[in-house]
Amino acid sequence: MLYIKRKYFDNLGRSMGEVLAKLPISANQWTLTGMAIVLISFILLVNQSFLLAGIVCLIASSVDMIDGAVARAKRRATVFGAYLDTIVDRLIEFIVIFGLFLVPYPDFILPTSIWLFIMMFGSLMVTYTKAAATEKRLVLGGMKGGGLLEHPDRMLLITATIIASHFSMEYASYLIAITTVLIVITAVQRFVIATKR
Repeated sequence: MLYIKRKYFDNLGRSMGEVLAKLPISANQWTLTGMAIVLISFILLVNQSFLLAGIVCLIASSVDMIDGAVARAKRRATVFGAYLDTIVDRLIEFIVIFGLFLVPYPDFILPTSIWLFIMMFGSLMVTYTKAAATEKRLVLGGMKGGGLLEHPDRMLLITATIIASHFSMEYASYLIAITTVLIVITAVQRFVIATKR
């Protein structure tokens, strides 16, 4: 979804990158800072301080979006940096979903733990279908976008779920189910895109 607006976010990220590149912090340090911030969000989430956890998660997601922009602004973009960013993205997503798993949400159709397990597995498959398509050369030059939810989209919906938990655990459980379904659809879409190409 946000991929469609990528040009807008790229321009915004470029502007932020040029400003933040003036600080004595490397792109890789920004990546690791995002990881540290999300750990704070995890602690808040497990302690059911949902509003604070959501705000901190938003900050972590924002930091996660600027590391590449900083690397480009400093002209120090590296393969290792891109690889580190990808790994940290997966870890951040896992940590936040695991935090949701430790919260006693009411069940909706299925037990919430099942929804969250499928969500976690689906997120991994969204990433793996893209990586495997590139590795097996089904898609030359890498798959650009594809499917309903990119990583920022997923994090936005998960963060919305955390914030919604502050107001209603029941509605948050609905969001968990909806997000899970959309993630699974995304994984299937990426498989179809890769095999069609």
